[in-house]
Amino acid sequence: MRLSPARAERFIRDNTALIAPPHVPEIVLHLADEAHDLWHRTEEELQEIGLPPPFWAFAWAGGQGLARYVLDNPASVAGRTVLDFAAGSGLVGIAAAKAGARFTLSTDVDPYCATAIALNAAANGTVVHSAVEDLIGTDDGWEVILAGDVFYDKAFAACLIPWFASLAARGAEILIGDPGRSYLPRERLEELAVYQVPVTRALEDAEVKRTTVWRFS
Repeated sequence: MRLSPARAERFIRDNTALIAPPHVPEIVLHLADEAHDLWHRTEEELQEIGLPPPFWAFAWAGGQGLARYVLDNPASVAGRTVLDFAAGSGLVGIAAAKAGARFTLSTDVDPYCATAIALNAAANGTVVHSAVEDLIGTDDGWEVILAGDVFYDKAFAACLIPWFASLAARGAEILIGDPGRSYLPRERLEELAVYQVPVTRALEDAEVKRTTVWRFS
């Protein structure tokens, strides 16, 4: 059954609260916390009710670090067209819009993300376009590609690396936020900034993750 925006919005509002991620306090997002049932459900329980893992309901370390970098270095996106890839909550795209991006598109394959991004953008007074689409292998001429926490899976990384390489080869700026995931292609990366990002032990193996922002080339 196709997910309606109204159903998605009701679910998001019922299962989250507006919270400022600790490393990006300028932005508020609809996030799950201990007070909400969504926080406590396992992936198996979510599958039983037909809900994909709700990556949009959490502020991951890579996204927080990348959003912090964009806000602190607005020239990285100001006046440019930006793709926020694997956007989840839309945190990084919202940061780009706040930093002066000319156009921001936040995309993810989870249909709940489009609604979460719309709600979060509105909560921050920003305009962020969203799409439920797998854009790997495509090129719509984006000047900047922002990707937070995307190198967690070997097969996914194997798809991303040649796509990012082709985009970089034609002149796109590709910025990656990563807290030390296993499949990060370090040989293609230039370090731009390092942050100590507070996270929750419900998601990670530590309360603070050393998160690096890289330029892919």
